[in-house]
Amino acid sequence: MRRSSYLFTSESVSEGHPDKVCDRISDEVVDAFLAADPQSRVACETLTTTNRIVIAGETRGPASVSHEVITELARNAVREIGYEQEGFHWKNAAVEIYLHGQSADIAQGVDAAGNKDEGAGDQGIMFGFAVQETEEYMPAPIFYAHRILKRLAEVRHSGEQPHLAPDSKSQVTLAYENGKPVRATSVVVSTQHDKAVSQDEIREIVRKYVLEVLPDGWMCDEENFYVNPTGKFIIGGPDGDAGLTGRKIIVDTYGGAAPHGGGAFSGKDPTKVDRSAAYATRYLAKNIVAAGMAEKCTIQLAYAIGVAKPLALYVDLNGADTVDPARLETVLQDMVDLSPRGIREHLSLNRPIYARTSAYGHFGRAPEDDGGFSWERLDLVDALKRHFA
Repeated sequence: MRRSSYLFTSESVSEGHPDKVCDRISDEVVDAFLAADPQSRVACETLTTTNRIVIAGETRGPASVSHEVITELARNAVREIGYEQEGFHWKNAAVEIYLHGQSADIAQGVDAAGNKDEGAGDQGIMFGFAVQETEEYMPAPIFYAHRILKRLAEVRHSGEQPHLAPDSKSQVTLAYENGKPVRATSVVVSTQHDKAVSQDEIREIVRKYVLEVLPDGWMCDEENFYVNPTGKFIIGGPDGDAGLTGRKIIVDTYGGAAPHGGGAFSGKDPTKVDRSAAYATRYLAKNIVAAGMAEKCTIQLAYAIGVAKPLALYVDLNGADTVDPARLETVLQDMVDLSPRGIREHLSLNRPIYARTSAYGHFGRAPEDDGGFSWERLDLVDALKRHFA
């Protein structure tokens, strides 16, 4: 029996978290190659530690995206995030680059040739999810965890709160009653700061923005509001903890409220179905929920490397009986070509739109005029309603 009353927790990390610094740099590399040639291939990983940035992986694209260009991209990303600290500084950090050509064995599986369409860049399973808990069709715990940190970043960048530093984490626990989120039972925020501010001052700074973000009446009691619970947080970012691309995949998606296939997104061009098919499944699930077919929808796709057609599509309407899921699976594949090429073309993914996805979640964001977050569009809703009228 499904529980109707329970607690559920999700966490987020800021753009200045060591792993997110790496995601940002890796996605800057993807964007640089796609801007130079939309058919570029990139699989880029970044490692950061004290005043050191290491970029490695495989690429196929224009020589104009040189190591010198990539070094400058990395420094600019770190500067925009806000790191000008002794242990991690955009100007002083050593940048090492170990990028080489894409494997010919992988390329032959992915490239179109003769009658063969483009294949998936790897095997794998991808999940998409949507739920009627927020206007953005996102699970509420991860949605508010992201919003808290994004708000703190905004006031840090604007100068409104100059004592805040880039590295931060949040964790939000919500109480559900009759299956709906109704209030926070605990909020945890750890934020890096400078030496000039006390812990009591940091607590009150953070409180202001948590209250802004949470719905009225949702704030937890004082005993369960934790700000920097271990004490001062001055040494942070890659100086405090090494970072790696792709280590925050649950933060990137649904905060644990839905399955994840395992593959990371950042640093990968859209021929990699880890990224493009995860976007496609979110797109389909969101449109299904927005069309009123279910309050909650989970979708899975599966691929084999070098094979264009997905091996399987699975739709779970979480008990809703408004439509037949098996028929819906057929209709979805008629509406959207779910091959890697079909997804890229339908969502216009061969664009430099990925650096902006590297923090505060890949989902639940507004579609942008230049094609960013195209997978958040609701342009299938009317067609779905007509199919199942």
